[in-house]
Amino acid sequence: MQYYVGFDIGGSSIKYGLLDENGEISKKDHFKTPSDKDQVLDKMAEVVSAFTKDYKVKAIGLSVPGVVEENGFLTTAGAISCLYGINIKEEIEKRTGLFVHAENDANAASIAEKWGGAAQGIANYISLVIGTGIGGCLVVNHEIYRGAHARSGEFGWMLLDDNQDDLNSSTMNFQAATIIGLLRIYNLKSGEKISDARTIYERAEKGEYLAQTVLTKFYRKLAQGILNVVVAFDPSVVVIGGGISANPTFLKDLQLAYKQLQNEHGALVDMDIPQIVPAKFLNDAGIIGAVYCVKVALSKEVK
Repeated sequence: MQYYVGFDIGGSSIKYGLLDENGEISKKDHFKTPSDKDQVLDKMAEVVSAFTKDYKVKAIGLSVPGVVEENGFLTTAGAISCLYGINIKEEIEKRTGLFVHAENDANAASIAEKWGGAAQGIANYISLVIGTGIGGCLVVNHEIYRGAHARSGEFGWMLLDDNQDDLNSSTMNFQAATIIGLLRIYNLKSGEKISDARTIYERAEKGEYLAQTVLTKFYRKLAQGILNVVVAFDPSVVVIGGGISANPTFLKDLQLAYKQLQNEHGALVDMDIPQIVPAKFLNDAGIIGAVYCVKVALSKEVK
């Protein structure tokens, strides 16, 4: 059987796994992200070399933060500044002798859902990954839509308010539509310095008015951003990823806010709008999606 190695490169750690042709992970682990470019690339090559001793590895898939060009060039790489401006595909191919494909991390996590996940068999869908910011992906006719500059799916830059004094504070990322936004607004109103959103949820469950009010705004702002994208692209489904998507309270309340906005919108009230569903793969999504992408890239190379 042939295998693939998938890497999910993050600012604090690099996760990796050995996957078979069906996307099943047989081995996985992680290591701390080095601060030096060559140390990052060499350590990844060492991981691949260890796998190739016992398995027939066909190719390597990379999930990388930031703006990732289709040829593997990293215009940016999120918090990993040492990788800015390099062609990571070429660098890893040179070190391993294997075919490599690099994909933006939100795109990889999103396309993973086609491989037995929440978007299996669906040709057109939208995926949002919610964390410190909001990333995402448009999948059109079973393929990732990248846009003219590989920046498609940056939903966090969307404007939700008209604040002429500070346009940045009007974005979806800065409003209470992200975990950071939720904490920022709660701390502004409470005068506290809470760093874990679970505290707000716990206080809301105990009946604290401020926590309940801030969460209501959080859901409405997020639902507003989702609805804007839905009316623009008409997807079959909206997949929500990120750690918070595993919280059943979050999903239920987001769906309620989404439905309420539809009911308030005269043009949409009687329309069939796509459901919001949770992603399946969560922490393994980047590894799985990276391998899915390299399999697709390989099939195109053969043609």
